[in-house]
Amino acid sequence: MAILYDLKEQERVYERWARFYDTLYLKLLAPSQRKVAEAASSAGKRILEVGVGTGLVLRYYKPDTEVIGADLSVPMLRKAQEKVSTLALRHVTGVVAMDACRLGFSDASFDVVSVPFVITLVPNPEGALDEIVRVLKPGGTIAIVSRFGAESGLQAAFEGVIAPLMKRVGWSSSFKVSRVANWAAKRGDVTMIDVQSGLYFKMVLLRKQG
Repeated sequence: MAILYDLKEQERVYERWARFYDTLYLKLLAPSQRKVAEAASSAGKRILEVGVGTGLVLRYYKPDTEVIGADLSVPMLRKAQEKVSTLALRHVTGVVAMDACRLGFSDASFDVVSVPFVITLVPNPEGALDEIVRVLKPGGTIAIVSRFGAESGLQAAFEGVIAPLMKRVGWSSSFKVSRVANWAAKRGDVTMIDVQSGLYFKMVLLRKQG
């Protein structure tokens, strides 16, 4: 997904995408959505999903969890709320409009923060990750799933060339797992515990030190 540097631009992009996002991504992303929801549900009960979008992941969390979804796009949140009501997702306690870099929750509020397909979209990914760590309890887990680019070689070079084009359609071809690893190493209180590769996407698991 794309790195968008203007929040207003980001809102406009997702207002347009909200109309057909589910049709395009429901089947394409379902395996990775299940995977991140299962990882989050296994790591703790109180879960914040940053970048909940239209709520495609919400159905996959375990029923005994307590999930709050946050997203910048109000049109997408309306669709997420419709799913919560239509599918009777009782484990979802709310969906709220928030900037990932300014989450309106107290420190150490959640056992887990899941971040599906959004970390490459925010204007300041490291700032968003810092904010995620703030609201995460000591010992808590961050579960990120996204389309991460190749670290080196011809594929990485090609992804760099097409990055501007991919940005226009809401994807990133150049955001790498190493960027998350470098952020964690610089902080010193977050450890990368696993990287799992799928057909198109990767899941990165991190843990905040207790």
